[in-house]
Amino acid sequence: MKTFNKTLLAAAVTLASTQSMAAGFQLNSQSATGIGRAFAGDAVIADNASVLSRNPAAMALFDNKQLSMGLTYADVEVEVKDVYVNSNLGELHYGSVDDAAESKIIPNFYYVSPVNDKFAYGVAMFSNFGTGTDTGSLSNPKPILGGTSQIPAPVDLLGKTEVTTINFNLSASYRFNDHFSIGAGIDVIYGEGVLTRSGELPVAPDGSYLPVDLVDVEADGVAFGGIVGAVYEFNADHRLGLSYRFSPEFTADGRVNYGGTEFKEINIPMPDIFQVAGFHQLTEKFALHYTAQLTTWGDFHQITVSDPADVELKKYAWDDSWLFSVGGTYTLNANWTLRAGYMFDQGVVGEVSSISIPDSDRQWYTVGATYNLSKNSSIDFGLAFVRGEETQLTEYSAVLDQVSQQMPILGADLGTVHATTLSNATYYSMQYNYKF
Repeated sequence: MKTFNKTLLAAAVTLASTQSMAAGFQLNSQSATGIGRAFAGDAVIADNASVLSRNPAAMALFDNKQLSMGLTYADVEVEVKDVYVNSNLGELHYGSVDDAAESKIIPNFYYVSPVNDKFAYGVAMFSNFGTGTDTGSLSNPKPILGGTSQIPAPVDLLGKTEVTTINFNLSASYRFNDHFSIGAGIDVIYGEGVLTRSGELPVAPDGSYLPVDLVDVEADGVAFGGIVGAVYEFNADHRLGLSYRFSPEFTADGRVNYGGTEFKEINIPMPDIFQVAGFHQLTEKFALHYTAQLTTWGDFHQITVSDPADVELKKYAWDDSWLFSVGGTYTLNANWTLRAGYMFDQGVVGEVSSISIPDSDRQWYTVGATYNLSKNSSIDFGLAFVRGEETQLTEYSAVLDQVSQQMPILGADLGTVHATTLSNATYYSMQYNYKF
């Protein structure tokens, strides 16, 4: 086999970088109370300070200072099954990864302080985006022709992808009258990412295989966004809330190595989040609540790198994504409050799919409870079962396309990689609340 050239390596790295750094899919893990009711009504219920993650205007509903802080353990299960390509020799299979995702512990912190009967302010720390997958175990070359030859794996599509964001928020609210309140806040977003793509490729002068690092990225950065919101109270038992979170184009600095060039910055546009929520106390013990939320993943149109040059890595065809949730809260007695919810969470991937970012529509089934430790303190529990759909996808590999050009006997479709993916998760969350 002929030696791979620098043009191929640059093309392969470009593809890998863009598809991997596209991760950043949305997290719904901001509070134990929210998880317990599938985040139905979370932008307007205001039963504790965690409402800051959804709608700053809801701080106007508080009479006392409140503190909430907690942890969510996200047990994520991602299967990447039967990665293969079609060739004139038949299907060539590279294998499967049963557990390609990393579980995470996600903290949160919220504090709300009314100043008077008109103004309130709050501070918060939580996460809106993050992911982590590793498919590097599939990067070994594939023997062919009875073991007398081999072809590389689609190493430009396989490897480690990890993205984490932390949102620091400062917000204020203003109550106009008994019915209408508004709020606004500033988000300071810290993000970091790790991306590797490596494997054995025929890059030696004699065409033999050597280990090659196609991509080696470790970068972080800070960006600024904001949120505005409003609450309308029909009366004490019925109210609506809405909010719009403006997300920035995120710039990360650090090591961005690909194609033999060191870039200093990678630029990633983040989606905005719009939601409408309702709360209705139907009886003394039972309340119904719901949410409709739009995330503008259609804004995630391209990723670029810069310094020493501005380069467009890839355009995307992702779709805006809706989620719809409904939940109920039941006051069992003076000590216990129970809640449950259901959410339909729409996938974002449109025409462009990715092995490193498995995605599909998801169903959320959730339960939760609050136990009052005292008049002023309580503890929340939340449990969510998130179930995705098995998805058959195809993805283009520049590495294997180059192989097909150098070895026409393998066929012209070698660069099309097929795989089946499935993503599930279970969220376990606990939160402490205190009213001052």
